[in-house]
Amino acid sequence: MKKVLIIQGNPIENSYGRHLAEAYARGAGESGAEVRKLVLAEMEFDLNLSAGYKGKQPLEPDLQEAQELIAWADHLVFVYPNWWGGMPALLKGFIDRVFLPGFAFKYRRNSPLPEQLLKGKTARLIVTMDSPYVYYRFYLGQPGHQMMKHSILKFCGVGTVRATSITQLRKMPEAARTQWLERVQRMGRKLA
Repeated sequence: MKKVLIIQGNPIENSYGRHLAEAYARGAGESGAEVRKLVLAEMEFDLNLSAGYKGKQPLEPDLQEAQELIAWADHLVFVYPNWWGGMPALLKGFIDRVFLPGFAFKYRRNSPLPEQLLKGKTARLIVTMDSPYVYYRFYLGQPGHQMMKHSILKFCGVGTVRATSITQLRKMPEAARTQWLERVQRMGRKLA
């Protein structure tokens, strides 16, 4: 049985992202997967990695649970909006505080590359944005997707990372939003 962790990173409580996360969870549940969810807006933690990697900043209970769930999961699903070309501060702060040395990666002596501690996992990014797809992909070069895929997840050993961009959300008619929810539910069913 596949173990799926959905991390909903939109700080707005009743966002479209929340509905997308629920749709993926329904689909994954229909496939027989065991599904857990983290809704970052409901968690209590300091966003700021105040001492960097050199100091000791104790993890709050919600972040301890997040690390346990990330370690448990086979497949990570991040659902969040693209703001200013990247993720909201809430999600960035969560990653800064949770994907720490000794948990997500480990520095190695005499090597510029770390030991990757999250090997064997896959991930899906479901990202909403108001930008047109062509502008985000070809003009900007998908900076947020690139950071999540390469600088964070693959750096820590996560294998396949797929991204779904739901663009021009502000102008999207309700029927198209419903179609996206159905499509994301199908993704969950296929665990893609």
